[in-house]
Amino acid sequence: MAEYYNYIKALHLIFIITWFAGLFYIPRLFVYQIEASEKESPAKEILGEQLALMAKRLWTIITWPSAILGTIFGLTLLYLRPFYVTDTWMQVKLGFILLLWLYQLMTQRYYKQLQQGIVKKSSNFMRLWNEGATFILFAVIFLVMLRNAFSWVFGVVGILVLGLLLMLGFKIYKRIREKASAK
Repeated sequence: MAEYYNYIKALHLIFIITWFAGLFYIPRLFVYQIEASEKESPAKEILGEQLALMAKRLWTIITWPSAILGTIFGLTLLYLRPFYVTDTWMQVKLGFILLLWLYQLMTQRYYKQLQQGIVKKSSNFMRLWNEGATFILFAVIFLVMLRNAFSWVFGVVGILVLGLLLMLGFKIYKRIREKASAK
C-alpha cells in the first residue's frame, strides 16, 4: 500500500478541500435562512424552503461525505507513516482536527434546528461562526507547511493574532452593514 501513498494523499487533500468548502458555505446559508425567517409572507416561506433545500444538499451530499472520506484517507496516511504521530506538529494538527470535528458536530446541530424551522441563533452569530472553519484551516495549513520551522509558542501566538484579526474584521463588517441598512 506504500506505493499508493501519493494517490491516497491526493484523495485526502481533495476531500479536505471539499469538506472545507462545505464548512465555509453552510453557515452562510444559515445566515440567509435566519434572515429569511424574519421576512413577511410569502417571501419567508419561499426563501426558507429554497434555502433549506440548498443547505440539505450541501450538507448531506458534499460536506458529510467529504468529512468522512477526508478523515479516512488521513488516517490511512498515518497508518502508512506512523512515525509522524510522534512529531509535535502532527500532535498539534490532530488536536485541530479534533476541534474541526467538534465544529462539524456543532454545525450539524444548527443545521438540524434550521431544517426544522427552529431559529435559536442570530444571523450575526452565524456570520461569526462562519469564521471557525477559517481559523482551523489557517492553523492546520501553517502547521503542515512550516512544521518545525517555528516554535509551537510562535505558532500559537500567530493563531491568536489571526483570531483577533478575524474578530476585528467581523466587527468592521458589522458596522458597515449597519450603516448601509440605516440609509
